Amino acid sequence: MFKLNEEKYKEVILYLAKNVGQGGVYGKKKMYKLLYYVDFDFFEKYEKPITGDIYHKLPMGPAPSYFDVIALELKKEGNLQINKSKSGNGYNDAVVYKALTDPKVDIFSKDEKKMLDRVIKLYGDKTGHQLEILTHKEAPYLAVDEGEGMPLEFAHYRGTSLYARPIQVQA
Repeated sequence: MFKLNEEKYKEVILYLAKNVGQGGVYGKKKMYKLLYYVDFDFFEKYEKPITGDIYHKLPMGPAPSYFDVIALELKKEGNLQINKSKSGNGYNDAVVYKALTDPKVDIFSKDEKKMLDRVIKLYGDKTGHQLEILTHKEAPYLAVDEGEGMPLEFAHYRGTSLYARPIQVQA
C-alpha cells in the first residue's frame, strides 16, 4: 500500500491546472482522469504512484478518493481557483480549476516531471467525456465492480506499451 503524499498531490493539481489548456482544467471529470493517468502511467513504469491516491470505479470512470479535500485546501490557501462555467443547455455546469500560483516543480523528480508533461501532451486536449471512454477500456476499470478500488498493479494489464499508447477516441 502506498501513502498519500499531500504536498506532492497539491503540486500535481497546480501543475495540471497551470499547464492544461488555456486558463485551467475544464471539468472535474477531466481532472479526475488526468490524475488517474498520472498515477497509473507512473506506476506502470516505476512501480509507485506520484500522489498516492486511491482510485475507485464510478460510472463515469476512475475517481480519486482525496482530490476534493486536497483541492479545497488549495483553494483555502489561495493557490487554486475553483469556479463553475456554464455548459450547453441540458448539461451541468462544468467546474474549472485554475492555478493562482505556480507549482513548486522542484518537488518532482525528473521522471515525475517527465510523466506529468507526457500526460498533458497525450491527454490534455481531450474532453472529460473522451477520457471517460478511454479509461472505460482499460484493465484497472474493467477488472473491478462499481465502487471498488482500482489496484495500481492492474496498470500492467492495460495491454499497451507505455510510450506507444494509442489515444484515438471515438465519441
